[in-house]
Amino acid sequence: MLFDGLPHESVPKVERPVPVREQVYEALRELIGSQSLRPGQHLVESELAGHLGVSRQPVREALHRLNSEGWVDLRPAQGAFVHEPTGDETDQLFDVRVVLETEAARLAAVGSSGGGLERLDELCATGEAAVNANDVETAVIANATLHACVAELAGNAVLAELAAHVEQRVRRYYTPIVHEAWAEHRELIAAIAARDEVRAQQVMRAHTVDARTRFPPRTGQLT
Repeated sequence: MLFDGLPHESVPKVERPVPVREQVYEALRELIGSQSLRPGQHLVESELAGHLGVSRQPVREALHRLNSEGWVDLRPAQGAFVHEPTGDETDQLFDVRVVLETEAARLAAVGSSGGGLERLDELCATGEAAVNANDVETAVIANATLHACVAELAGNAVLAELAAHVEQRVRRYYTPIVHEAWAEHRELIAAIAARDEVRAQQVMRAHTVDARTRFPPRTGQLT
């Protein structure tokens, strides 16, 4: 064999830059998830390419991928539009989020570490400060990162991956900036720290169920 006898760590790794089409895909998905590109908004390839500083080809490829994943609708003779979820789609997405987040909270309470709890405290403090300053974007990021940290503490990589995917899609529906949400985060952290898996489940379930109706919708546009 070509590398027979060589230690694995001695074989150099070839660093490959991220393809432009992948960068464009990630950028557009983030813009849709954050509602900088709003539901129903017409996506013009030339305009997007200009904003992103790329040619139209990677934009076209990214739009087709986003269409296959439900972020974008491609309409014959009309072009691409940001997908507008129906009420049923939204309900189903939040139902899945409740299941994933609740199980993540339970597992985190079973196997959490001191370092993980400190990280949750830091993120909660960041979110609370953002709420007091009416800093929407920081609150949104802190909220998503806190939930991702809980999923990481759960110790189940598949669960964490699924939860992250759902959380990104859910972000388009609400702004987690109300004080009640962060008070619930504090309750959740306390339950995890106490290794009370039942209480952690209860708090997370109530927190995610309430999100469907309590948080205000997000607004914004690409400028």
